[in-house]
Amino acid sequence: MPYFDSASSAPLHPVARQALQAALDEGWADPARLYREGRRARLLLDAAREAAAEAVGCRPDELVFTPSGTRAVHSGVAGALAGRRRAGRHLVVSAVEHSSVLHAAAAHEADGGTVTEVPVDRTGRVAPETYAAALRDGTALACLQSANHEVGTEQPVAEVAGACREAGVPLLVDAAQSLAWGPVAGEWSLLTASAHKWGGPAGVGLLVVRKGVRFAPQGPADERESGRAAGFENIPGIVAAAASLRAVRAEAAEEAGRLRELVERVRARVAGSVPDVEVVGDPVRRLPHLVTFSCLYVDGEALLHELDRAGFSVSSGSSCTSSTLTPSHVLRAMGVLSEGNVRVSLPFGTAEEDVERFLQVLPGTVAQLRERFGAPAAAPATGGEESLVVDALGRRCPIPVIELAKVFGDVPVGGTVTVLSDDEAARLDIPAWCEMRGQEYVGERPADHGTAYVVRRTS
Repeated sequence: MPYFDSASSAPLHPVARQALQAALDEGWADPARLYREGRRARLLLDAAREAAAEAVGCRPDELVFTPSGTRAVHSGVAGALAGRRRAGRHLVVSAVEHSSVLHAAAAHEADGGTVTEVPVDRTGRVAPETYAAALRDGTALACLQSANHEVGTEQPVAEVAGACREAGVPLLVDAAQSLAWGPVAGEWSLLTASAHKWGGPAGVGLLVVRKGVRFAPQGPADERESGRAAGFENIPGIVAAAASLRAVRAEAAEEAGRLRELVERVRARVAGSVPDVEVVGDPVRRLPHLVTFSCLYVDGEALLHELDRAGFSVSSGSSCTSSTLTPSHVLRAMGVLSEGNVRVSLPFGTAEEDVERFLQVLPGTVAQLRERFGAPAAAPATGGEESLVVDALGRRCPIPVIELAKVFGDVPVGGTVTVLSDDEAARLDIPAWCEMRGQEYVGERPADHGTAYVVRRTS
């Protein structure tokens, strides 16, 4: 069964499996002890740290291993903010950061700090000048991912790092999605990553703090990992993580070219074979293995289930697949369609024939689901009433947009359709439908039990 969700967690690399098994026999002892078994464990830990530091592009004594990538982010944000408390309590993040960064920002704000979220364009990329403008007196820390987890857009880290250095503000980079493909460019100050994203075992993260960066670890003091990651080191996991990072880096250049070609094929074929689809993310400045697209008039959870039944493991940022019934914060920040959202992220070694079979299965799957949901095949060419109201209260995506499309042709050019909805996804998907259809989104206003979204027919 083809697994196309490596952005969530990559399959364990064969080198990681071998290193893990070997380290279980050799690295079980306490590396802080002076007897033979402890010294052996220390040698394994030190070698893993050197290998990881070489891959990151830092000094070994700048890198510590944490119990997860999320823990690395939380420790990095909290430690950097505490270390620069005298400078101020202002934190800058992008609007599309991983949830671990945004949760750390929310905790900082709840503790009395201030947070600025830098917006992104429709491709999910921040503008360096906009990010630089968010830096001010009292800014203690800035955070920017190297590449987005959901849509693959690469961020201008080097330019933002330069602006941060000029402003005297350290920059923390979440490199979880990109580290397998190469080191992060620019003069960043802190960096985090997670081993299971590149084919290492889960439960191992990296936190890098450059020399000279003010950093005050939070929580009870601990003598391990320079006091920045409390607890007994998971030496077998760490060894496997470092070994797999070195292995994927050796394959990265060749695999990046091969997977980029497969992703380009997906981008082109999906747009050409599936009507009413929006391929999102930057088409050029992106990770080589990841593509995301959204399909109008499709329930995201139903689409994922049908693809799973067809033998494909993919993920989604659609509100239709979420227990909160709200769209992904990334898609919302980009202002793109969220319904029927599919993220395909190809692991190392993905076979071309698996991608071809996916492209053959997808159009029919989407068509069947649209028919099941009663989506219109085409809008009528002529109109009647000047304005219509569609009551979609209590109905979830993609129904509000489907109901809009069904009646839109019943109003003349210049006429309006008002959609009443209490579904949070409608706030994103109705303007996105207008963008795709070339119609005018007039705006929204409060309504009884929900929101009224007004669309004007322009053609």
